[in-house]
Amino acid sequence: MPAPRAPRALAAAAPASGKAKLTHPGKAILAGGPLRDADPSPAALPGGPGTLRPRPTSGLGRGLGSRGGAVLVPTRRAGTRPPAACHPCASPGQQGGLAGGIEICITFPTEYVKTQLQLDERSHQPRYRGIGDCVRQTVRSHGVLGLYRGLSSLLYGSIPKAAVRFGMFEFLSNHMRDAQGRLDSTRGLLCGLGAGVAEAVVVVCPMETIKVKFIHDQTSPNPKYRGFFHGVREIVREQGLKGTYQGLTATVLKQGSNQAIRFFVMTSLRNWYRGDNPNKPMNPLITGVFGAIAGAASVFGNTPLDVIKTRMQGLEAHKYRNTWDCGLQILRKEGLKAFYKGTVPRLGRVCLDVAIVFIIYDEVVKLLNKVWKTD
Repeated sequence: MPAPRAPRALAAAAPASGKAKLTHPGKAILAGGPLRDADPSPAALPGGPGTLRPRPTSGLGRGLGSRGGAVLVPTRRAGTRPPAACHPCASPGQQGGLAGGIEICITFPTEYVKTQLQLDERSHQPRYRGIGDCVRQTVRSHGVLGLYRGLSSLLYGSIPKAAVRFGMFEFLSNHMRDAQGRLDSTRGLLCGLGAGVAEAVVVVCPMETIKVKFIHDQTSPNPKYRGFFHGVREIVREQGLKGTYQGLTATVLKQGSNQAIRFFVMTSLRNWYRGDNPNKPMNPLITGVFGAIAGAASVFGNTPLDVIKTRMQGLEAHKYRNTWDCGLQILRKEGLKAFYKGTVPRLGRVCLDVAIVFIIYDEVVKLLNKVWKTD
């Protein structure tokens, strides 16, 4: 009786040189190319494209859908892009969330000063003569912790904001890479635009509205918000949920342009630095410098939108009929220069912000690549 034939879907033996590696979506950002495993080309495999073949694993893979230490891996037809693998421990969203939370704790005082200067209308008697005077008055009246007023709203929002940003960018970029897996600058801009709009609608608008109201409330003779949850409760009680979505149009425009500019610049600089080698490693210092440049570009590109957004979310937002009316009133009463109020503190915060987020994100991805592997 002839020996039973092996199933058609299995290769006769695992490739001798095959090494298994678990990858995750964040690796695509670092590599500048598609998600790849260490498998040989499908054309060279027994059974041809479209079949299942075993891949050798270490003991970590045994018992997880494996047979005799080999995991069944579907092969791909030549010329097709590999599907995105999901890291079992952390996604790009989780990695971005961690980076965002650390960054905001470091840079919040500059955000506080920027917001106070943007709320300080020239049509009234100005409260502050500049950045240093704003810091001095705040510390004198409320202590050093006064510079962290509104941090809770931004901290609660920064983690999901960064998660949505990097998760959406990764999702879009995986669908827009070319046949070689590269993401050019124009597509990077479009992916960044999509990421910015998503984070604006889902997280940033309510988070920024609450933050601005908290900071603005501190300048009142009798502040009425005793803390984050009390403040949110009061805002919703007085204005409904709509009160947490003031300035949505300006926020979408600001965040969309923010991330479009940042990811465009970052993608351009990375592609330039790596040249013909998409896997060329990047030193954290280089990543930080590129991130700071991307952040500076976004500050000079859309600070007018940031000023309009801040005014639309303040306690005196009722003075403006809409985003367009707010911009016209600022121009008529305060002039063009008013659209760049708070540029210096924002520049310092954003450059540090973007540099830190990209460094932490990249380093978390590298760490996971070292820790989570099966070879």
